[in-house]
Parts: sequence; structure tokens; C-alpha cells
Amino acid sequence: MSIFDIFDKIAGEQEPAGNIEYIIAGLGNPGLQYENTRHNAGFMTVDTLAKRHGFDIKRLRFKSLTGDVVINGKRCLVMKPSTYMNESGQAIVEAMNFYKIPIEHVIVCFDDINLEPGHLRIRKKGSDGGHNGIKSIIYLTGSDEFPRIKVGVGRKPHKDYDLKDWVLGNFPSEVLPALHEATELACDAIALMVNGETDKAMNLVNRKEKPAP
Repeated sequence: MSIFDIFDKIAGEQEPAGNIEYIIAGLGNPGLQYENTRHNAGFMTVDTLAKRHGFDIKRLRFKSLTGDVVINGKRCLVMKPSTYMNESGQAIVEAMNFYKIPIEHVIVCFDDINLEPGHLRIRKKGSDGGHNGIKSIIYLTGSDEFPRIKVGVGRKPHKDYDLKDWVLGNFPSEVLPALHEATELACDAIALMVNGETDKAMNLVNRKEKPAP
């Protein structure tokens, strides 16, 4: 048995019992240079989830850093794909195929420039809306029928501002408290969603949404 096998065995012994029932994926880009950028709002959301439930997202599997947690009695695989945003679907499809998870049990958290920072929107399904991470998931799974939590990051300041520069820019310090509050609310919503109460999660979150100016 190699040292890697031993580490995997130890990690397996520490995992919750039962089959994985849900995948919760936060989208973003790996690397220190991308921390706290708008495009990493999905990573920030699942990091808040990990802090709330006391687990780590650090095991490298399925082209992702992963964690394992039970929420409302449902065992969930939490993922932060390491593929970079545009190839997020690769990681999610690998995990789906391994655990035989239906697309309806994949919850994706990601940034949305059409919402103000601190605001959320939940949808049961839908188009990619121009988001490359969602586009990758839809293309590789062949379906857009997965629930998603959109985390507001605000629109670019003017139409000529480069979109890539905007989403890869850091959040200004003054919006961080509202962003943290939004990720906490997203965790409340996730607890409802894995319990089959997505409509209730939508009522909780969507009534508070506010489009970016």
C-alpha cells in the first residue's frame, strides 16, 4: 500500500456514512491571485458553508478540491473545481458519473453581474446567461435542469469596461459585509434545497433580490 493509499484510507474513514445524494459546487478560479475576486463568489459561498458546518474543502478529487458533509440528513459532496471557470463542467461531470447523481441534485453557486453585491437569486433551471462556467456544465451534462444560486457581484461601471477585468477584479472592502451576509443566506437556502424545499428557498432568497443598477 502506497502512502497515497494510506491517506485515502484515512480520509475515507473520516467521511460521513451513507451514499452521496447531492453535489454542491461553488464555481471560481484556483490560485491565490484569484482569491476575493468577483468571479470567485461561488468559492466564497461554499467556504462559508464549510465554516458553518465545520468541515474542510481540501481533498483533491474529480479535478476539484472537495469536502464531505451531511446537511439535513443528506450526505453532500462539496466541490471547488480546479479546472478554471471555463471548464467547470469537467469536474462536475466526473463527480456525477462516479456517484451516479442526477442533474437535479447538483446545486451550483456562482457569480452574477446582474445582481448587486449582497443579493442572491435561485433558479431551478435555465440558460447559461452568458456565464462560461454554467455554459460548460450545460454543454458537458447535456442539461440545464440543475438548481443554481446566483451571487450578486454588481455590473461593470460602464459599458466599455472590459468584462474579464471586472469579474477578475477584487471586491471593494465596503461590499464585503453584504457579500458575507449573502453567502450566509445562501447556506440557509442550501439546507432547504437538499431537503427538497427549493420553492421555499426561492421564497426566502428571491424576495430580497435587487438588480444591479
